[in-house]
Amino acid sequence: MTALLSEVFSANGPLASGVPGYRLRTQQLELAERIAAAMADNSVLIAEAGTGTGKTYAYLVPALLSGGKVIVSTGTKNLQDQLFSRDIPTIRQVLKAPVRVALLKGRANYLCHYHLERALADGRFLSRDDAAYARHIARFAKQTRTGDKADCADVPENASVWGMVTSTRDNCLGQDCPQHKECFVLAARREALAADLVVVNHHLFFADVMLRDEGTAELLPACNAVIFDEAHQLPEVASLFFGESVSTAQLGELLRDTQIAALASARDCLDLPKLCASLEKAVRDLRLTLPVEPARFALLQLEGRGGFASGVSSVLSELEALAGLLETQAQRSEGLDSCWRRAGDLLLRLRNWQNGANADFVRWGETHTHSLQLNATPLVIAEIMQKQMSGHPRAWIFTSATLAVQEDFGHYCAEMGLVDASSARWESPFDYPNQALLYVPKGLPEPNSQGYTEAVVKAAFPLLKASHGRAFFLCTSLRAMRRTHELLGEALERAGLDLPLLLQGERSKNELLERFRRLGNAILIASQSFWEGVDVRGEALSLVVIDKLPFAPPDDPVLSARIERMRSAGRNAFMEYQLPRTVINVKQGAGRLIRDESDRGVLMICDPRLISKPYGKRIWRSLPPMKRSRDVEEALAFFAAPNAPGRG
Repeated sequence: MTALLSEVFSANGPLASGVPGYRLRTQQLELAERIAAAMADNSVLIAEAGTGTGKTYAYLVPALLSGGKVIVSTGTKNLQDQLFSRDIPTIRQVLKAPVRVALLKGRANYLCHYHLERALADGRFLSRDDAAYARHIARFAKQTRTGDKADCADVPENASVWGMVTSTRDNCLGQDCPQHKECFVLAARREALAADLVVVNHHLFFADVMLRDEGTAELLPACNAVIFDEAHQLPEVASLFFGESVSTAQLGELLRDTQIAALASARDCLDLPKLCASLEKAVRDLRLTLPVEPARFALLQLEGRGGFASGVSSVLSELEALAGLLETQAQRSEGLDSCWRRAGDLLLRLRNWQNGANADFVRWGETHTHSLQLNATPLVIAEIMQKQMSGHPRAWIFTSATLAVQEDFGHYCAEMGLVDASSARWESPFDYPNQALLYVPKGLPEPNSQGYTEAVVKAAFPLLKASHGRAFFLCTSLRAMRRTHELLGEALERAGLDLPLLLQGERSKNELLERFRRLGNAILIASQSFWEGVDVRGEALSLVVIDKLPFAPPDDPVLSARIERMRSAGRNAFMEYQLPRTVINVKQGAGRLIRDESDRGVLMICDPRLISKPYGKRIWRSLPPMKRSRDVEEALAFFAAPNAPGRG
């Protein structure tokens, strides 16, 4: 295939004639050749390709030409939609490849006819907005071919009504559903099974592989290659799905569905509403043992909260009673039978969490505004990952712009259990020494000192003025993000500068990005979700400020348990685990700045540890080869140069 790839990617090949702005990049061709070779050999390849390499086309071309069945898994649903709607149709047309392509998402993304009908008949919506949205969804249901909620433009994807009109693995009636033949989830899965190239996302891939939920688990046996894009996210996603969890939200859904099924088929069973009410109270009391604010709690912290342990026991006792009664009513309807099975499953998971027999898992809890989730997370995923990858011979491709630490893939391979993998990396084709400057200001206090955020905003403000906004201000915590927003607002007002301030959470991520691009002089203050997967090209983004090195908080329950495990084995948890993860996160944040050959800008990392600590060198040496400076005048002069952003 090498000769064919050389022709496809050549300066006068089909890509050059069919893709506007295409030009030959040797890195892209070499990456495509390595991917094609791995696919031919059914081998494992880890490939880091710097921003601008064109890795999407580098894996899509061999995938479409391979003649086998390929699964492409992406980091987000947004990237999934972009691949399916834009990139794949472009390449397929250019190559004239008669390849059948399908998009497959988790079941919560597809409208459910049965639950929509039931929600409309029941009419108990949480708000007036939800009632109006439900009518829009009912109209959408009659027009849509896919049932994908992303296509329903009139209803926000995060609207609470979607929970009432989609199914979950727990409440799907399966073949007993009266609308089984029209099911959008099953239609999407049928298309995926028949397709040559299937686009999924990491959450779906692991959820289905682990749960055997008849989605990806059905696809894998016939698949010749799996390509993970944004593969740096996999350790986190895999940990989530190789573990087990149970939440008060799931119990709430069970209660809601039980009450509806009882009204329809078991009105004479007067004990059912009573037991539902008792369990509902026990669930509410358990949630109230913890603060309302979203937070994570280690097991010892949970057990130290007054009423928590007895609250779990109370929920178990009430759930056991409800499951016992549901068993006696299960034969009366599909709905009651489904609720009985779900109650049994939740009971088992809650008992497992309470007993916690497996020493290789860490137990912890996470509060959301209205719910509590109890998790058991594996401390090591390498062995589980190896087990998933064994069996049927196929190629496994892991690619991202950020996988290595100073050209070393050891951390990633160890964490993912990729023993016999080959690895390769390609630098970005961008001219970083001329396009970008890395600026680390002098005189900032230590990051954990009081007044650190104030000092960061004060140091960054001259650059924000010089760049005329057009900046991402990336923070490592929500508290720092909110304080930065407050301080910057005051500073802009004092200076009489009219620069729009955008704050993560005020609108959806896509709306904020669209507004940022349109305004052209905005400052977007954001936390973790804007550190990666965000592409703003051109002059709208010319400055990226990072407040601190993004070390995970050491009190995070999963991290602290992993650190303790590594220490007890005589290993250096900081150098082997914490630092490599931080390097990859910094590389992601830095990668927001230069997205195109004509982009120019300044990356300002405020954390003095980048210079003062021995490990700081490992971090900045992993970044692209930007010019480096500690001189504020030099940083300001970057924006005043003749070819600077916003000039010329």
